[in-house]
Amino acid sequence: MVQPTAAPRRDVVAPLFHTLRHNVERVIQGKPDQVRLALLCLLAEGHLLIEDVPGVGKTSLAKAISRSIAGTCHRIQFTPDLLPSDVLGVSVWNRSTSTFEFRPGGVFANVVLADEINRASPKTQSALLEAMEERQVTADARTYALPRPFVVVATQNPVELEGTYPLPEAQLDRFLMRIPMGYPDRAAEVGILESQGRGQRRPEDLDPVASAEDVVAATAAIAQVHVAPALAEYIVDLVGATRRRRDLLLGVSPRGALALQRAARALAASEGRDYATPDDVRWLAPAVLEHRLVLGPDADLRGTTQADVVGEVLAGVPVPRAGG
Repeated sequence: MVQPTAAPRRDVVAPLFHTLRHNVERVIQGKPDQVRLALLCLLAEGHLLIEDVPGVGKTSLAKAISRSIAGTCHRIQFTPDLLPSDVLGVSVWNRSTSTFEFRPGGVFANVVLADEINRASPKTQSALLEAMEERQVTADARTYALPRPFVVVATQNPVELEGTYPLPEAQLDRFLMRIPMGYPDRAAEVGILESQGRGQRRPEDLDPVASAEDVVAATAAIAQVHVAPALAEYIVDLVGATRRRRDLLLGVSPRGALALQRAARALAASEGRDYATPDDVRWLAPAVLEHRLVLGPDADLRGTTQADVVGEVLAGVPVPRAGG
């Protein structure tokens, strides 16, 4: 007789989230919202794109997250000469057995740090599409499953254009969130300077505080968080409003609506709640939706940004009332 499996426990998410947050903030100072969003993305088993100018801690945040998990972590430095086989793996002839053997590439890990992802060629970037969406790799007509959890934490500099290749919309859409790091405030930057030379912690100094199994359990628990029908309709109305904008060439896809719902569930669970709220959706909307929008030429000429569009959509779509 098959024993029924126990239902995922939602109360495991909040303690895990706060443990990870405390660990990461030992090295990432003055960025509470960025750390919070990054960890929500991790626990929801979604992919994260960290984007900003050089020197603001993009790679440090990505490394701190990967070091906090006791699973396998691989860093891939994306360069123009990086090949798809370097990322996915390659079949090698074994003379002793007279067969081809598949040697996994760097993507076979629980956390993959894709550093400066926009420096690789489009051919190499596209090698990640199947892995990020289906969590598998197909090579030589054979399919290999990736481990769980599988999370890509990518960084890129959106300002430098020479020697870079913009990420295609299909790949951007596979990232659950895109977050900018921004400059630290004055107090945080003074603290960074004061800590220099007197035992400043680095991401490499962090010890794991959670296992890969903990993240998988959290992902299963997050999926059980209740989303009321009115809230689901609100999410659909938000993404639908982006598709009707004349200043956009491309609005938010159904994948984006699913991503916003998943992120809202993760936020609710991280706060110990078993239900998501409109405030969860509104706080997460910029990180989840902005990178999925493609501005039209007229919007570019007017100086309209993706953040402006999301802000106008949030202001224009009625928020469901409690009990509604």
